[in-house]
Amino acid sequence: MSVLLVILGYLLGSIPFALIVGKVGYGIDIREHGSGNLGGTNTFRVLGGKAGLIVTIADILKGTLAASLPVLFSVDIHPLLIGMFAVFGHTYPVFAQFRGGKAVATSGGVLLFYSPVLFMTMLAVFFLILYISKYVSLSSMLTGVYATAYAFIWTDDVPLRIVVTLLTLFVFYRHRANIKRILNKTEPKVKWL
Repeated sequence: MSVLLVILGYLLGSIPFALIVGKVGYGIDIREHGSGNLGGTNTFRVLGGKAGLIVTIADILKGTLAASLPVLFSVDIHPLLIGMFAVFGHTYPVFAQFRGGKAVATSGGVLLFYSPVLFMTMLAVFFLILYISKYVSLSSMLTGVYATAYAFIWTDDVPLRIVVTLLTLFVFYRHRANIKRILNKTEPKVKWL
């Protein structure tokens, strides 16, 4: 049963909401526009606020649902483990030629299930950094740093510490090109803040 939950978590994460919303709602393949990324940020830039919000919320909730599977099915496996497979699925989705998003929203969704207080404070940190910097990518990475600090300073939850650290490192890895653009001052800034 644990193996089935791992597979189900990965498949949930693999649902490419940006691709679905783009094709069904707008008749375009979002991978051919903007950054080509299947995530909320690219959806906001290419399709606008409504589509971006739908994709971001859906990407968050698939992480939340995946992490909840062990509880829903009463299986003795850590929710964060299944959540990590959902993040992997979001990033390398079997339903979209393994070209997915950058792990941010779905990681947040996993933490929404496991630690709602951490998730809510992460949202506040994200928007504060976004307001100051205007960089979504920088806000995402620094929010991960905050989450890691939170796990080590305010909890003694070893699985949370391990998973948040791994997710943060993965988010940095997925934002390698963004880091270069930030340093070169060519990274796009949000215009609505």
